[in-house]
Amino acid sequence: MSYIVELKAAPQRQLKKLEKPIRNRILKKLEALAIEPRPPGVKKLSGEEETYRVRVGDYRIIYQIFDRILRVSVIQVGHRREIYKK
Repeated sequence: MSYIVELKAAPQRQLKKLEKPIRNRILKKLEALAIEPRPPGVKKLSGEEETYRVRVGDYRIIYQIFDRILRVSVIQVGHRREIYKK
């Protein structure tokens, strides 16, 4: 039973701006989230319902998990120093 990983428009643009090696690492992690949306090292974000963060080097993937419909919705992808700025 695998999840569907959905990238919103903003994360797609953020991914396109990254250099190819880090983009490939992030895409590999996204593929892994389809199999296991809560891998070791994932952190649940406080104050957010069903919102998680996973590390890929100095980059972060912020996403939500919808278990009932087997969907992982990626909200943001970016460098750790920029990802949490509102």
